[in-house]
Amino acid sequence: MSALAQAQNKMRQAGCSDTSVRVFTHYFQQLESGETGLIPESAIEPLADCPRYEDIDVTVAQQRAALDQTVVVKLNGGLATSMGMDHAKSLLTVADGKSFLDIIVEQIRHARRTYGVRLPLLLMNSFRTQADSLAALPADIAVDGLPLDFVQGKEPKLRVDTLEPISWPAAPDLEWCPPGHGDIYTTLYDQGLIKKLLDQGYRYMATSNADNLGAFPDPKIAGWFATSGVPFAPEVCQRTDADRKGGHLAVRKSDGNVILRESAQTPVEDMQYFMDETRHRFFNTNSLWINLEALDALLSERDGVAGLPLIRNKKSVDPADSSTPEVYQLESAMGALVEAFSGATPLLVPRTRFQPVKTTDDLLVIRSDAYELGDDGRLRLVGEQAPVVTLDPQYFKNIADFDARVQMVPSLRKVRTLRVSGDYVFDSRLELSGDVELRA
Repeated sequence: MSALAQAQNKMRQAGCSDTSVRVFTHYFQQLESGETGLIPESAIEPLADCPRYEDIDVTVAQQRAALDQTVVVKLNGGLATSMGMDHAKSLLTVADGKSFLDIIVEQIRHARRTYGVRLPLLLMNSFRTQADSLAALPADIAVDGLPLDFVQGKEPKLRVDTLEPISWPAAPDLEWCPPGHGDIYTTLYDQGLIKKLLDQGYRYMATSNADNLGAFPDPKIAGWFATSGVPFAPEVCQRTDADRKGGHLAVRKSDGNVILRESAQTPVEDMQYFMDETRHRFFNTNSLWINLEALDALLSERDGVAGLPLIRNKKSVDPADSSTPEVYQLESAMGALVEAFSGATPLLVPRTRFQPVKTTDDLLVIRSDAYELGDDGRLRLVGEQAPVVTLDPQYFKNIADFDARVQMVPSLRKVRTLRVSGDYVFDSRLELSGDVELRA
């Protein structure tokens, strides 16, 4: 039996849908034929410019009408294993004793009250995050006729040497991986949620990562998106030195379409261009606005296979043990769908709409007095710029180690940079300012 047939059988035996098997087959065949998913610099041109948030001019009535036809989807499948967590990252306490999920709910409630709109919240969970996350949601956040979540698919990890699905009896769960957040389209289509939303009068979807609290449901952007007629709009920010590793938007020479290029899709010899923030000036925040009618038409035409560019990730079957066999994880990026729509238009938004927490460095900043949490669920920067924090990963990388050492969060609102090297414990209130280095 071929490696592909083995993988397909494994997926069907695990209860994976026919659509998810078709999508996996699409990427497997690309991998088998030698496709790497790489996008060379010679095939693209930098994105020159795009509409800007500060230039949006829509009435309050247009904002309200658009927001009432919008559904908010949060990507909530992550466990933050890089920080040593084994439950939904969105349940991590981040500000004023509240979790990401608590604050997201406050943002939704505020928009509903202020504009008198429905504004459903849906979580895209993984099988590992569903139970805990749903238990944490208050009952009043639900909207009649719609679920609170949908569960993304899974696919087998493939041996690098044979492309056969890996067998790992010591921990069978490690034989599987999520297909990347590009799976959102497959899952929405497969579960009939796009049709259901359209039937109930929703026309737009605003989706973003659950750990990015800056991506609140902005009525101004909703009004712009609805009145512009744009089918797909990724939010982008101006790149700085700190964003050189993030995916950027560019224009494909062959057809003039806007595309997304991630670092994993960049040839080694072109990384100097990828990392050049003066050449590729706009990075992808992974916050997207999508016209549901356009999405429905595209996926119906393609039988549920969005056809996003392949991202081939090589990892160890056990991420915590680099000595275990190497596997491929076949993934796709949600934002890459931008290239499927003629007329897709990035929107340049303020940096305040991009506040992700990817490391405990970010977590310390968000928990500190550098930000204040408003009644509307928005985190607002107190000073002129957010402090840049670098904590010693040996002692602070895992959340358990971080919490044991940061017993009282220091004042950071006057800090430009903070670098901690060594095993420090913050057990009393400290007020720091300027450029601070603690070195043991």
